[in-house]
Amino acid sequence: MSVASLMKRGAEFLGADYAILGGAMSWISERNLVAALSNAGAFGVIACGAMEPKRLAEEITATQALTQKPFGVNLITMHPMLMELVEVVLAAKVPVIVFAGGIPPGPAIKRAKEGGAKVICFAPALALAKKLVRSGADALVIEGSEAGGHIGPVSLNVLAQEILPHITEVPVFVAGGIGRGEAILSYLEMGAAGVQLGTRFVCATECVAHPNFKKAFLRAAARDAVPTVQLDARFPVIPVRALVNAGSQRFLEHQAHVIDRFRKEELTKDAAQLEIEHFWAGALRRAVIDGDVENGSLMAGQSVGMVSAEQPVTEIIRELMEQAEAALARRAA
Repeated sequence: MSVASLMKRGAEFLGADYAILGGAMSWISERNLVAALSNAGAFGVIACGAMEPKRLAEEITATQALTQKPFGVNLITMHPMLMELVEVVLAAKVPVIVFAGGIPPGPAIKRAKEGGAKVICFAPALALAKKLVRSGADALVIEGSEAGGHIGPVSLNVLAQEILPHITEVPVFVAGGIGRGEAILSYLEMGAAGVQLGTRFVCATECVAHPNFKKAFLRAAARDAVPTVQLDARFPVIPVRALVNAGSQRFLEHQAHVIDRFRKEELTKDAAQLEIEHFWAGALRRAVIDGDVENGSLMAGQSVGMVSAEQPVTEIIRELMEQAEAALARRAA
């Protein structure tokens, strides 16, 4: 038994050497990092985010110019132009579409598959995992609350135990808090087909994130990556895991101010909710591209504490695989 044999199903599904998916991170998972991941034998995934069809088409073409290897595109299910984006991906013959940010509509899954793409969906619970497989998902990602960015409430440790023994008909990739090869091995042994890593690749040499953004990752410990705090249950805040900074503190003050205005009847409930949600608009771009790490959003998973140096993607993947192989050898000894 080798790590490669444990990864075989996931690697063959992706058409890659290693069953390692790049997590789709807005402003970060663009042509350079995506191509570097695929060229290194992993599987890069473009984060479409809020891109419009023309912009996505340009990004796909630019990525194809940098790699001959397969890669995927991550589409947000609530995007108002979702079906047009699916058509862009199919026209470019990208082999894998990852639907994220909610349950994808049936027509989107159907069209993607009809167009020749494989479909990967996120499953936050066993019942939804079963439903997505019935709906035509070719593979699933289960992502724990240790992940960076928008998160669910359950840890990967628990999700893996709940879902992996029961979903065997399609490959299942695990994500959230994975930073070393030993963890990759343990999930493969539990039945995962592969893994998805995002945070670990932010400080890749090929990643275009601003040096300030990378420095924040290199300095951070696991405990610094925390979910956003909600002050009032009447005004839900979608939890986002990020490094604490001045912006985090200001967000608390902003919520308190808006809630106070609502109590004084200066704002309607809907207007107050909108003001709270708009606080972080553009904040990720400010941090990643402009380097404003005090006021921007520093989305990061808890594995950020294991990011200790800026390294080429090939080196990061080699390290992960060597750690996994060494752990497997120790068990066999």
